[in-house]
Amino acid sequence: QVQLVESGGGLVQAGGSLRLSCAASGLTFSSYAMGWFRQAPGKEREFVAAISWSGTSTYYSYFVKGRFTISRDNAKNTVYLQMSSLKPEDTAVYYCATDRTGWGHNEADFGSWGQGTQVIVSS
Repeated sequence: QVQLVESGGGLVQAGGSLRLSCAASGLTFSSYAMGWFRQAPGKEREFVAAISWSGTSTYYSYFVKGRFTISRDNAKNTVYLQMSSLKPEDTAVYYCATDRTGWGHNEADFGSWGQGTQVIVSS
């Protein structure tokens, strides 16, 4: 079955950087667009970024655009989220997911999910 495993989360000071990774197995990774979502305490899960199956197209939520970069390595079955200029409001559990529609930006467009990795940004 499809398995997504996120890693790279941790505690970082405001203004710092982190790179999240999501390793995929059990699917033809290069056939899927992928996305990153996040869920802060007491809030609903929200879309962060998406990348097409080829990696040539990306899309970001307004609140991370210019600070976060999504990328992928199809040879390694891995999608990344490089996060820079982190803010305390970026504190959340970050999830990767497979896009089952081809180019979705809503939670319902995504099928398989990882278990998440915690990011805490201190002020």
